[in-house]
Amino acid sequence: MDLLTLSALELSAKIHAGETTVREALDAAYRAIELEEPRIHAFVSLCKEDAYAKAQAVQERLDAGEELSPLAGVPIAVKDNICTKGVRTTCGSRMLEGFVPTYNAHVVDLLESAGLVILGKTNMDEFAMGSTTETSALADTRNPVDPERVPGGSSGGSAAAVAAGEVRLALGSDTGGSIRQPSAFCGVTGLKPTYGSVSRYGLVAYASSLDQIGPIGKNAADCAALYAILRGKDQRDATSMPAYDAEQNAPYIAEHMNAVHCSKTPDEFVSAVKDYSLAGKKIGIPREFFGEGLQEDVAARVREAAAALESLGAQIEEFDLPVAKYAVPAYYIIACAEACSNLSRYDGIKYGYSSPDAEDLRSVYINSRSQGFGMEVKRRIMLGNFVLSSGYYDSYYKKALQVKRLVQDALTAAFERYDMVLGPVYPTTALRRGEGLSDPLKLYLGDIYTVMVNLAGLPALSLPCGADADGLPVGLQLIGKPFGEGELLGAGNKLQITINN
Repeated sequence: MDLLTLSALELSAKIHAGETTVREALDAAYRAIELEEPRIHAFVSLCKEDAYAKAQAVQERLDAGEELSPLAGVPIAVKDNICTKGVRTTCGSRMLEGFVPTYNAHVVDLLESAGLVILGKTNMDEFAMGSTTETSALADTRNPVDPERVPGGSSGGSAAAVAAGEVRLALGSDTGGSIRQPSAFCGVTGLKPTYGSVSRYGLVAYASSLDQIGPIGKNAADCAALYAILRGKDQRDATSMPAYDAEQNAPYIAEHMNAVHCSKTPDEFVSAVKDYSLAGKKIGIPREFFGEGLQEDVAARVREAAAALESLGAQIEEFDLPVAKYAVPAYYIIACAEACSNLSRYDGIKYGYSSPDAEDLRSVYINSRSQGFGMEVKRRIMLGNFVLSSGYYDSYYKKALQVKRLVQDALTAAFERYDMVLGPVYPTTALRRGEGLSDPLKLYLGDIYTVMVNLAGLPALSLPCGADADGLPVGLQLIGKPFGEGELLGAGNKLQITINN
C-alpha cells in the first residue's frame, strides 16, 4: 500500500481501521522529505525524535479505543512563524534564528490533542513579508511543479511541502494572501478563515488586524477536516470567536453563521461539507477582477471553473466592485504601520539577534536591527514609520483605515446579493525565481485579488482549476460571508470532484 497516494482523511481512516500505523505514516512522510528536500527545500527544521514519540502516544490512544479526530495519526507541517515548544521558530529571519519557544501556539495544542503529528517547520518569507519565499534568510524554497519558479509566499514552504507530497497537510498564515497565493502557485488547496475564527495566540505577529492561521492541503475535504479542529474560542486571544456556541451566541449565529459552520464536531463538519449542494446558490464575479494585467490562461481557467460551478446548479452573475482598485495601497499602508509597531520589540536586548559589533546602547539597536532584518522587512518598517509619522498620519494611515471601511461595506453589500464571490487568486501563474525581487512594486500590485479579503476579515478558499500553456497551476478564489468557511469548502469540494472526474 502506497501511503503517499492517500488523502489525509483516507490515511487516517486506514490508521483507525488498523490497516497501517501512525509510525508507518510518519516513516513514509520522512522518506518523502529525504527524497524531495534536496530539490524543494520546503523545511527549515525537522523534529524526528519528538515526532516519533508523539506518534507512539497517538497510536496508544487509538489502540485504547479513544475517540480522536478524523485526522488522527496524520503527519503535518507547521509554518515557522507558529510557536512550537522546544522546536525553534525562526520566522525565516536571522533575527530569530536561534529562538526556541517555551510554549505552544493554541493551534499546535489543538493539533496534538486531535492526534496529528507535527514532523517539522516550513520555510517562509521573513516575518511573512513577501510573496515568493525568497526573502527568507534560512532556505531557498522551490516550486515542486517547476524548481525554476517560486512557490509563492509567504507560506511557500507549507504549500511546496504539500505539493511535493512530503506531507498531506500544513499550517500557513495569511495576512494579505499568504495562504491562497502559494496554494495557487503550487497547485494545492488553501483556506484563509474568517478573522477571529482561529486563535492567533502563538503566531508571531506581522499585522495583527489582518493575520490569520489556516490550513493547506491536497483538497477541500482535507482542509475542512483540519479547519474544524483549529476553529473556536481561545481565552488567550481576545479576537477569537466561538465555533458553534448557539446558546450563548444565538443572535450572532442567526445573523452570520450557517448550518455547516455550526456543526459541532470535525466529523459532522466534514460530512456537512461533503453533502453541500450548489443548487440555487448565487455567485458573483467582479468585473474589475478581469481587467488589464490578468494573464489570458488564468482568466480562461477561472471562467471555465465558473462554468463548472454553473453546471452544478449555481447561478453566476457579474457585478461592479469599483473599490477594488484602492485595496492594495490601503492594505500596504495598514500592514506596514502595524508591522513597524510589532517588530519594534526586536531591539537586540530582550531576545533575538544581538550584534557583537555594538559598543553602546544606540549601536546595539542600530547594528542588531540592521544585521538581523532583511531588506524587505526593513523596507516595510520604514514605510510603516513614515505613514505613522507626524504630518503624514492623516494623509496616509487615517485614509487607509477609511478605505478599509469602504471595502468592508462594498463586500457586505455584495453578499446581500450573492452567496459567494469568485475570481482569480493572482494575475499570473508562478513567477520565475528573482523576477519578483527585482520589482517590489509590481509584486505588491499582484495582491489585488487577495488583500480585500483580509481588510474585510472574510474567509476565502484557493483551489487549483487547471494549468496554463506551460503546465503551471492556475488558482481560483472563492470568497465567502463571515464564518462561511463551510459553504466555501463545500463548493470547492464539489468543484474538485467535478474537475477530477
